[in-house]
Amino acid sequence: MAHRNEILNFINEYLNISEFEDYCVNGLQVEGKENINRIVFGVSVSQRLFHETAKINGDMIIVHHGLFWKSDPIPFSLTGILKKRLELLIKNDINLAVYHLPLDAHSEVGNNAQIMKKLEINNFQQVDLGFLGKLNSKTHRDEFIKIVNSKIGTTAQLFPFGPEKIQHVLAVSGGSSSMYQLAVQNNADIFIGGDIKENIVRELEEVGLNYINAGHYNSEKLGVRALSQIVRDKFDVICDYIDIPNPV
Repeated sequence: MAHRNEILNFINEYLNISEFEDYCVNGLQVEGKENINRIVFGVSVSQRLFHETAKINGDMIIVHHGLFWKSDPIPFSLTGILKKRLELLIKNDINLAVYHLPLDAHSEVGNNAQIMKKLEINNFQQVDLGFLGKLNSKTHRDEFIKIVNSKIGTTAQLFPFGPEKIQHVLAVSGGSSSMYQLAVQNNADIFIGGDIKENIVRELEEVGLNYINAGHYNSEKLGVRALSQIVRDKFDVICDYIDIPNPV
């Protein structure tokens, strides 16, 4: 068992959340009990995740996508889905903590660093929120997407607009397809992201860049899982990852 604030202070410092100007509140979003025995990690908030946490007597939930965003209307009404979600947390005295951009960009447990590690790409370097690395040898893009699907656990889309043989890889997880210019500017042969927009397809074609849409959810499940291991090793608490698959 560990105190809530001890756990959160450690994660906040480990992920260096004060350095990020984000679209949401990073850290504690909903306060629950002080003493923590079991933490559930997941990608995104949902009533299903909250119900599953309550079933196993979880004391804290840590996710990448939380309840409150800067784009939310102010003032807001506590109705509908938001009311039901908060009701589940408060009724069961469950803490909710959220780590968004800090968990994308971290060089060890971040989503993008974890993508690189899963793909066995070494000596990668940070580019904005993502990481750029080099495969040991040139690989056909059709073979590479099979590796991505196997290692990350997804069913990715390949947009084959660049060289057939690739070696330099940029990964930026989540809703990142519009950031493709980072790949162009850094001479990447292929860009791994987590979404695709209709207008971006033609732009990728026109700049001659291969793009892999690995899925928003699947490209961002690696970070919370890696963070759970860090927390498990640091504190005397049970850490569970609850997977609620999302095809998007």
